[in-house]
Amino acid sequence: MQTEDLELLATRTMPYGKYKGRLIADLPGNYLNWFAREGFPPGEIGRLLALMQELDHNGLSSLLVPLRQK
Repeated sequence: MQTEDLELLATRTMPYGKYKGRLIADLPGNYLNWFAREGFPPGEIGRLLALMQELDHNGLSSLLVPLRQK
């Protein structure tokens, strides 16, 4: 995990699916967990979804609060 990845979570939107247009940091935990069970997509979006799922699962979503306030 790199600092830039955390910034991307707070600024990048979901490019497709049920939550298209929603910030990755705002995706619901059950949606992230579904990806964890079924498989994350390839590329950057998959890497970011996996990171967000890990943060959410471990109760660390608050790490993104300062990045949202920029």
